[in-house]
Amino acid sequence: MTATTTQAPGAAAAPPRLLALRRFAREFAARPAAMAGLGILLALTILALTAPLFIHASDLNVVNAPGQPLSPPSARFPLGTDYAGRSIVPLLIWGTRPSLAIAVLATALTMIVGSLIGLLAGHFGGTTARILMAITDWFIALPTLPLAIALAAVLGQGNTSITIAIAVTSWSGTARLIRAQTLAVEARPFIERAKALGARDSQLVFRHVLPNVAPFILVSATLTVSGAIISEVTLAFLGLGNPTDVSWGSMINQAFFQGAVSAGAWWYILPPGVAIVIVALAFTMIGRAVENLLNPRMARRP
Repeated sequence: MTATTTQAPGAAAAPPRLLALRRFAREFAARPAAMAGLGILLALTILALTAPLFIHASDLNVVNAPGQPLSPPSARFPLGTDYAGRSIVPLLIWGTRPSLAIAVLATALTMIVGSLIGLLAGHFGGTTARILMAITDWFIALPTLPLAIALAAVLGQGNTSITIAIAVTSWSGTARLIRAQTLAVEARPFIERAKALGARDSQLVFRHVLPNVAPFILVSATLTVSGAIISEVTLAFLGLGNPTDVSWGSMINQAFFQGAVSAGAWWYILPPGVAIVIVALAFTMIGRAVENLLNPRMARRP
């Protein structure tokens, strides 16, 4: 009597992309630096989202502040107070919200603009590519920080202007990267077969090319967001952010102009600076890990 094995309907083989995603997740989880960066970002994100639950408006109000101006760290104020007597701890936690939000939104806009221009230039080529790449090269040649300052000043103070300024000055590198990868994908045989079957340009770009360049967009995003955070802090420090909002950049701005440096109030300047470094480092660790996993040539390096 011979036993026959039948495969259950639910035990069907998983799609190749799902298998690749699972393999990527396992390899990512095996990297301590990547998991450390991810843990830092998750902790800060949860802290930022839950901040309104335990931080009240009175903690951020300069009127009737609970402490003395520029008081050093103590049991009541673990990180001291600012120029108005507010505790640094709630200010530091609340500053996570606009800093992360602006950086993520600016990075998303950067990826959308840069990826779209790179896809169009790589797919259509010819005059379209020359015009788009000429615009890209022009933005690459411009100094990023002065251009962002000028744009934010023209658009006016506020988080929206900072987000737009960062996105406008950061998309060119992504466009160059995605164009190069699009050209590589377009040279593959399956693109020729799709063209022979009558696939339209939109189908080729968004159904065949985009899924193959998506990993490189992810790598570019994880490496760009740390620079976006530093740009946001720089613009906020220069007074181009929302004057009524508390962010890490505005904290450093107020510390600088309210005499914290001359008074030796290191507890006012150091915490937001350390927070900026930690977040930028966390995004960089994640980005490097993703880049190594998606680029076999880098993974083989000793």
